[in-house]
Amino acid sequence: MKSIGKLLGLLLLGLLLIVVALGFALTHLFDPNDYKDEIRQIARDKANLELDLKGDIGWSLFPWLGLELHDTTLASAASPDKPFADLQMLGLSVRVLPLLRKEVQMSDIRVEGLNLTLVRDEKGHGNWEDIGRPAQATQAAPADATKPGAPGDTPAQQPDSAPARPLKLDIDSLTVNNARVDYTDAKTGKQYSAESIELTTGAIREAASIPFKLTAFFGSNQPLMRAKTELAANLRFDRALKRYQLEDARLNGEASGEPLKGKTLTFNAQGQLLADLAANVAEWNGLKLSANQLRALGELKVHDLDKTPRLEGGLSIAQLDLREFLAGLGVELPPMQDAGTLKKFEMAAKLAGTPTSLALEQLNLKLDDSTFSGRLAIADLDKQALRVQLKGDKLDLDRYLPPQKKDKDASARQAEVQGAVAAAGQAGTTPLPDKPTQQAWSEEPVLPLETLRKLDLEADLAFGQLTFDKLPLGDARLKARGKGGLVELEQLRGALYGGDFDAKASLDVRPPVPLITAQKRVNHIPVEKILTALEQKPPVRGALDLTADIRTSGNSQKAWVDGLNGTASFVLNDGALLDANLEQQLCQGIATLNRKALTTTYSGKETPFEQLQGSLVFNNGVASNPDLKARIPGLSLSGNGDVDLRVLGLDYRVGIVIEGDKGEMPDPACQVNKRYVGIEWPLHCRGPLEIGAKACRLDKDGMGKIAARLAGDKISEKLEEKLGDKVSPELKDALKGLFKR
Repeated sequence: MKSIGKLLGLLLLGLLLIVVALGFALTHLFDPNDYKDEIRQIARDKANLELDLKGDIGWSLFPWLGLELHDTTLASAASPDKPFADLQMLGLSVRVLPLLRKEVQMSDIRVEGLNLTLVRDEKGHGNWEDIGRPAQATQAAPADATKPGAPGDTPAQQPDSAPARPLKLDIDSLTVNNARVDYTDAKTGKQYSAESIELTTGAIREAASIPFKLTAFFGSNQPLMRAKTELAANLRFDRALKRYQLEDARLNGEASGEPLKGKTLTFNAQGQLLADLAANVAEWNGLKLSANQLRALGELKVHDLDKTPRLEGGLSIAQLDLREFLAGLGVELPPMQDAGTLKKFEMAAKLAGTPTSLALEQLNLKLDDSTFSGRLAIADLDKQALRVQLKGDKLDLDRYLPPQKKDKDASARQAEVQGAVAAAGQAGTTPLPDKPTQQAWSEEPVLPLETLRKLDLEADLAFGQLTFDKLPLGDARLKARGKGGLVELEQLRGALYGGDFDAKASLDVRPPVPLITAQKRVNHIPVEKILTALEQKPPVRGALDLTADIRTSGNSQKAWVDGLNGTASFVLNDGALLDANLEQQLCQGIATLNRKALTTTYSGKETPFEQLQGSLVFNNGVASNPDLKARIPGLSLSGNGDVDLRVLGLDYRVGIVIEGDKGEMPDPACQVNKRYVGIEWPLHCRGPLEIGAKACRLDKDGMGKIAARLAGDKISEKLEEKLGDKVSPELKDALKGLFKR
């Protein structure tokens, strides 16, 4: 038995020596470089690949199957003169015996100087797309490819085929040095690159933690951008479960380029990433994100990876100086009335989205001194379809609006207006201004028409307190919708100075010249407070009720005023005509008829009224008021005339009638007697709208008619005294009528 065992041992030793000797002979006597042409032909036939082996091929056989390539280029067989890859060196080795068990045990894999040049032509075809398909397969007709039992049947078509067991990987490490990838799209002209790629890993084994580190420089030409990045993580994968993880992932780097306008963005992202392809779910847990001053936390989850992916999660941004952050990104903010805005920004929201949409749900947003809640969404990313539902506690919108432009001619115009006011403020002997103020409306375009034509908007905003154009609006609500070039303001309402307002409007930018319509309703709003807030001196005081239905066209202030048409009606209650003393005007007229001089000064007084009402008809920028009525204690007032909004001038004729108060006037020169009761005393208001009621003066032509009438009444009284009953009543009436005329 011992001899048999010894014989077997010698036999095995002999076989081992033979294998070693054969391996030595193959590796030393057989040179693969002698078969480069055959290797190239196999690559053409089997993979449609043009392989150029410029350097030597190094190899080993046993116990490691080793391969080492130098100075190698790869190209598609369809364009062999245009390589898409070149390689300085590739070195790898595999244990032979584990391959028999479908296990891949490899030592270190080293890749040096790999360059990939990927090009997609103007027809959309990539220079890499034909690689891997045998040349004969691409040329053969596919007529018999679907026949049962045909050589082209895939394993899935063979009913008796068993699923192949995946190879078991066991690699000591992977190292990639100085690699580069370039991608060019000839149709769009866009270019992307990744250069100086460095990759190192630990041992690569399935279901085990694999540490790795990747660094690269990325670039693009549209826009011109450069970024330095570094990714470090532990990779874990299980191919049977289709589960892939990046544990403790850390991505950081710097970016610069045209969009940043010379600024540098420093970024960092951390978290735990998981892709479970069996459950069609991807997750990013423990998300930490920073970009310059921005700090954010969140969780992201994507469902239905095999269908239409669906995003959900949450994101929270810590308070930051938004103005400084945007400046660091090269964003130039437009000038604002308050340069101290956007100093405080903070946000928290739930995320929801699809490949074509993104929404911030349950949004809580803090901006400076304002707090908002609601929803922000882009319903269609391509069309930028915006959906806004926000509720805020307060917002001073004026702080964020552009500064008001200073009019170069403002001082000259102001001097002219002051001169007119001074002239009008004299005793009434000076003539009225014979021309209105200078043009006040700009011809600069106001609306971004092309943007509005593309607008897809649904907005619903509510504010407890909103300041706009210096007006403090309470409980403000705005609902708007825009699509296809038609923008509709469905509702704009709120409270203002104890009253309220409601408005609707539409803007149609589909035609070349935009069309605007508006309907307004105002209830019990003090008109003088509105004008004071707008830094205009109010000519009148009172609670305004107004309804209006107007329309216009164009895209400038001047065009809107010149094309203004429509109707309106108004009522002012419990008010006064400021800087306009109708008592003085009336007393001046009576003193003139009495041929006496006034001794009382009336400057700085006003005329109170119980109600002032009328209607307006707008015709191409001119507002006509045919039925002005006012109730003043002891007086009644009526008038008609025009306000030319194009030049901000007015031309009115007003009549005042003494009704009840016939007591003593404050000045003896204008004592009222029964002859003056029922007479309509005429005023003519003409001049710049800025001077208001100070433009009103006694109408000299009308006063002449009153004087003639009073003279006729006096003569009639004398005739009555002289004639008595001596003549018939018919003759007396005829004589009285003659003198009155």
